[in-house]
Amino acid sequence: MKRKFQSITSRLWSAAALVVIIGIWQVAASTGLVPGYMLPSPVEVVQALITDFPLLMEHAKVTLAEAFLGLFCGVVLGFVMAVIMDRFDRLYQALYPLIVVTQTIPTVAIAPLLVLWFGYEMLPKVILIVIVTFFPVTVGLLNGFRSADRDMINLLRSMGAGRVQIFRYIKLPGAMGQFFSSLRISASYSVVGAVISEWLGGFNGLGVYMTRVKKAFAFDKMFAVILLISVISLVLMKLVDLLQKKCMAWEQTEEKH
Repeated sequence: MKRKFQSITSRLWSAAALVVIIGIWQVAASTGLVPGYMLPSPVEVVQALITDFPLLMEHAKVTLAEAFLGLFCGVVLGFVMAVIMDRFDRLYQALYPLIVVTQTIPTVAIAPLLVLWFGYEMLPKVILIVIVTFFPVTVGLLNGFRSADRDMINLLRSMGAGRVQIFRYIKLPGAMGQFFSSLRISASYSVVGAVISEWLGGFNGLGVYMTRVKKAFAFDKMFAVILLISVISLVLMKLVDLLQKKCMAWEQTEEKH
């Protein structure tokens, strides 16, 4: 009961802070403290969101298709890489520095090259999303695998368990928490990666929509699509939380006890 009360109180404080920020924003825009062409008011942003909502949904379908496909491929690649590097130390020593280096290259620098090589269709966008999403999954799972309880592993070995059994009953369940934490990050990165790739080339998508309204100096619509992208990212992160509760039901049981 105390934990639930603390959770509710924390959410109330967060909501109050958000209301204060929006209130200050509205006052600054409506009083002319900040020029309207530079910062539209929250009311204007909501109006733009409602007016262009059907069009935004059409573009969002394309962005979400790219994000989901790229996220799926990124998670699969990250899982495979983590398993391989956990199994073979030599490959870990060879590949881990290279994986880290891939994250030091700005995505904005990679995107034009991918568009040049693969055109303006979905493929370059999916590749970019894979690049930005596989790293958190790989590192999270790898840390989970390598932090497995050594006593439990030795116990299973003494009972005749092989590598597959140890992975299935010790390493994989123990790494699930790190996996879902990294999956939340990757889910939000997938949407951002899709939008960035659409900025630099494409026919549909929220990034293409943002480029068009920016050229028209319709900043209320720019803020509207930013708001929509934030909502989509939050929804995806919430879906990951629900999936974690389904896959890690034992954690809910432990909390109740």
